Amino acid sequence: MTKRAFITGVTGQDGAYLAQFLLEKGYEVSGLVRRSSTAEVNDVRLKWLGIAGHIQLIDGDLLDLSGLIRTIREVRPDEVYNLGAQSFVRSSWQQPLLTGQVTALGVTNVLEAMRLTCPEARFYQASSSEMYGLIQEDMQTETTPFYPRSPYAVAKLYGHWITVNYRESFGMHASSGILFNHESPLRGIEFVTRKVTDGVARIKLGLAKELRLGNIDAKRDWGHSRDYVEAMWLMLQQEVADDYVIATGRTTTVREMCEIAFQHAGVSIDEHLVIDPELFRPAEVDVLLGDPSKAKAKLGWEAKTTLEDMIFEMVDADIRRLS
Repeated sequence: MTKRAFITGVTGQDGAYLAQFLLEKGYEVSGLVRRSSTAEVNDVRLKWLGIAGHIQLIDGDLLDLSGLIRTIREVRPDEVYNLGAQSFVRSSWQQPLLTGQVTALGVTNVLEAMRLTCPEARFYQASSSEMYGLIQEDMQTETTPFYPRSPYAVAKLYGHWITVNYRESFGMHASSGILFNHESPLRGIEFVTRKVTDGVARIKLGLAKELRLGNIDAKRDWGHSRDYVEAMWLMLQQEVADDYVIATGRTTTVREMCEIAFQHAGVSIDEHLVIDPELFRPAEVDVLLGDPSKAKAKLGWEAKTTLEDMIFEMVDADIRRLS
């Protein structure tokens, strides 16, 4: 029997790579798409991967419980991946209520729709390393205490714990992946890695003279989205649902990441990088470093793509786009 997967946030970076991965596994893939006047460009990532015509896109919204119930009843999925969210940390200070509604309560809506229509289906929640915030341990594991430092992180923490609650209260196969930063050529331009690779590409091509960034001393554990979506799938293949840190185990400053990008493009970082205090966060997360030992031991998963190779791929892709 062909398995059916339903993905919220299917047109985002992770949703697109996950859809591609599942299609290659022989799944029927459906995805939730929020209806907007820019609908014609919403599937640009799916088109980039060459899979736009192979996915059933369904209009819907994480805030519309009745619509989710109707959709899930019609799709009858074996696996549900909740990747939909207001996922840009900086915007969460400007839109804290919207972030809370979508990124937090939206998780409950999906779980409740599943509980009422297909409680036997397996559920994946996209949790985030931002939940650790002001880190309580040098290397973060599944048992490290959380200390969120943004409305986005607080909302993600609610989504994480409501997933645990539905698992323990209703016996649902509901797992959370605590994913550390993961990027790709499909990353939105507002995120720092893509802002850097796009900016470097523009400087390389003579389309810009500077790249403006905020705190470049923050450290992050960066991996490739293409690797990380495999971990999502592996979680739902386990007999028992659980939560897993998905990371590389290596932390790098934004400054060092920038140096990799500038050097790859053959452009001087000293001549073009500008620090803009307006771009600093109200409350910074200084360091994130994940321990993926549990994922390796139980899922057989580990990151395959190095930070250097990922940044090279992103810079080259942006140069092609802008050319």
